[in-house]
Amino acid sequence: MAAGRFFRKLRILFLLFVLLIVTGDYWLTKLRSTDWNDTLRIVVYPINGDRSDVSAQYIEQLTEETFEPIETYLASEAAEYGVAIEKPVTMTLGPLINELPPGPPADRNVLKVMWWSLKMRYWVFSVDSYQGPPADIRMFVVYHDPQEHERLQHSLGLEKGLIGVVNAFAGKKLETKNNIVLIHEFLHTVGATDKYDLLTGAPLYPDGFVEPDKQPLYPQDYAEIMAGVLPVAKDEWVMPDKLNDTLIGNKTAREINWISQ
Repeated sequence: MAAGRFFRKLRILFLLFVLLIVTGDYWLTKLRSTDWNDTLRIVVYPINGDRSDVSAQYIEQLTEETFEPIETYLASEAAEYGVAIEKPVTMTLGPLINELPPGPPADRNVLKVMWWSLKMRYWVFSVDSYQGPPADIRMFVVYHDPQEHERLQHSLGLEKGLIGVVNAFAGKKLETKNNIVLIHEFLHTVGATDKYDLLTGAPLYPDGFVEPDKQPLYPQDYAEIMAGVLPVAKDEWVMPDKLNDTLIGNKTAREINWISQ
């Protein structure tokens, strides 16, 4: 009995030690990824999400130029907030991943979410064969044939682990919308929160509005990137067509440390 209690206490101490290391590593990584002293390297890993020929052919023609608008957008937005670094991020195309990431739990049970988060990070470790300079942020973009998938599952970005999973359409004409989602999820990884109602999709006032003091309030000229939609009337909002139709609002800028708290 005494030996059993001893080993149980030893096991608990070991788990607490591991938790302390993981927590310390998380906070050090978070501080480094949001001090904006150095350019963050975002590596994009394409995945054929529906195993279709359309998605396969689209992935084959991907280049880093596909994601250059993301670099330009974030550099422009950072400059608007006085961030000193000229290039906040660089986009690098990583290798094709042939395995789908583990799906998140259907409900928001805390233990299930924690377990899924651990599984997700282990999955990333097991599939990542990228041989270039170390990635700061890993974005797994899961492509689907737009003719077969009218709507896609929600994308996600994990601050703990600096990982994003983006569900995207395999089509040149839809690259802008894909990049909007990719930026949204990247910003999650560096601390930004959603600015829309999770049940209805409506932009939250005032944080989901780029110009909350505009008179008249509607229509707004720009969509807040973390709201993801452009408010055109009290009960009406639309998806932005272009990156230039979106901006990073003040609250999001505070959350990612572009302006002081």
